[in-house]
Amino acid sequence: MKKIISDKLNEIEKTQKVRIIHAVESGSRAWGFASPDSDYDVRFIYIRPLEYYLKLEKTRDVIEYQLDETLDINGWDLQKALRLLYKSNPTLFEWNNSPIVYKTTPEWQRVRNIINDYFKSKHGLYHYLSTAKSNYREYLRTDTVKLKKYFYVLRPVLACKWIIDKNSPPPMLFSELCNAELEPYMKPYVDRLLDLKINTPEIGTGKRIDEINKYLDSNIAEIEKIISDMPENKQNNWNALDKLFKSFLI
Repeated sequence: MKKIISDKLNEIEKTQKVRIIHAVESGSRAWGFASPDSDYDVRFIYIRPLEYYLKLEKTRDVIEYQLDETLDINGWDLQKALRLLYKSNPTLFEWNNSPIVYKTTPEWQRVRNIINDYFKSKHGLYHYLSTAKSNYREYLRTDTVKLKKYFYVLRPVLACKWIIDKNSPPPMLFSELCNAELEPYMKPYVDRLLDLKINTPEIGTGKRIDEINKYLDSNIAEIEKIISDMPENKQNNWNALDKLFKSFLI
């Protein structure tokens, strides 16, 4: 599959006339709890020729290349990515921290050198808390639940705890978050669920796991309180990002 993905990325560069500077896995495979039939969520950052950025006509800054049962491939223009980095967009930090890298370049290393300077704890907490709450509300409130959805609430809750403890972007790997932030008494429940998720093609539905629900209720409420007491993040500066972007166009 890595060879297929590499070929697809090369095809994108040729057909779209772009240069891909970073490409990673962004979904459950990068989180470390993929099922045997999980698809591949490939995300990339690309640069176009200088002439593209000098046009008055506004053009698309994303490439949506493929979406089927096996592959989901799309990417962002570097200009879009840096503008979102200025706003401390959590997605960029996730792509930067992905443990599965399909392609990277010295150009991306220049982005990596400054990326964490633009991380804002409160922005990250809002993002992950919102993700946790929406998935919890939609999927885990009934007596019978979609069991895989526990991971889509547990992971952002643990990401919040990481940010609160370390004031840095959380890692992608669920196991790393669990080792750092999950209380020992919860690990047996999560380990059993993780084993089921990884080894079952379709984990399906099951009885609500009350112990995990209680844990989520308690932590979501605590995170909300912490966020409400946090000061606002300081405004970022465009200078470093402007300088970086211009350096790619020379």
